[in-house]
Amino acid sequence: MSIRPIVRYPDPLLAQPAADVTVFDDALRALADDLRDTMHAAPGIGITAPHIGVSLRVVVLDLGDGAKTYVNPEIAWASSELIMHQEGSVSMPGVNDDIQRHARVRISYQDLDGNMQTEESDGLRAVCHQHEIDQLNGMFWIQRLSRLKRERLIKRFEKMSRA
Repeated sequence: MSIRPIVRYPDPLLAQPAADVTVFDDALRALADDLRDTMHAAPGIGITAPHIGVSLRVVVLDLGDGAKTYVNPEIAWASSELIMHQEGSVSMPGVNDDIQRHARVRISYQDLDGNMQTEESDGLRAVCHQHEIDQLNGMFWIQRLSRLKRERLIKRFEKMSRA
């Protein structure tokens, strides 16, 4: 278990879709442990393997109820009801903005042993699932902002990064 360097925006790795995990072994468990430790150190509530430069479909979330790992997660269903929630990223610390997401989702995923699972969530957990699955698909969260909001946020982040 170790804290790994976080890939920073605008690194092109953040725009690449991650590969499916096909081997469920001790290396995958070690990656999940590193993701958890890196996320807590950032600090953050969600992280993907691409955030640390590993192009695999692995997500770790910790919303205060203990870290949980999702391997190869996919959204199986999303509600028509939408909510706004403030989002940010460990790869772009210090900036955030409101993003519109589905209020409820059902995801399918595998656990660290490769067993298929489903989970239904709402509110913050549903937002986190959508945010991190977007990242696994190569869509960085700011792509969901209008061009004007995205450009302003990038300028604010660049200014903060220089300071």
